[in-house]
Amino acid sequence: MSNLQAFMTPNTEETREVIVSDRFKDKDGKVVPFVIKSLSQAENEEIKKRTSIPVVKSGVVIGDKLDSEKYGRELVLASVTTPNFRDSELCKFYATMDPLDVPSKMLRVGEYRKLVKAIN
Repeated sequence: MSNLQAFMTPNTEETREVIVSDRFKDKDGKVVPFVIKSLSQAENEEIKKRTSIPVVKSGVVIGDKLDSEKYGRELVLASVTTPNFRDSELCKFYATMDPLDVPSKMLRVGEYRKLVKAIN
């Protein structure tokens, strides 16, 4: 008997809440979590493709190299649903119009690390 049916399940998006810092509170003083979503491997591969740079030797492209810093920033942007780093008001508050810059301006080192760990 084959267990093939067991592997025929939809790859549905899952979300979970993560407390990155107690600095982010609502009007009642309650800590507001970040909401992160799971990404499919196909989405991850697309991010890797966008953040890879060609390696050129003697004028010929011989491969690609991942820009790991840009990859990490893109991964955070794609995975976090709340807060919406693309929101123009949030971008304006953090003095950038590039949503990729918002998390690094918003979060402290340990907070950013905690968020990335939860995403991974």
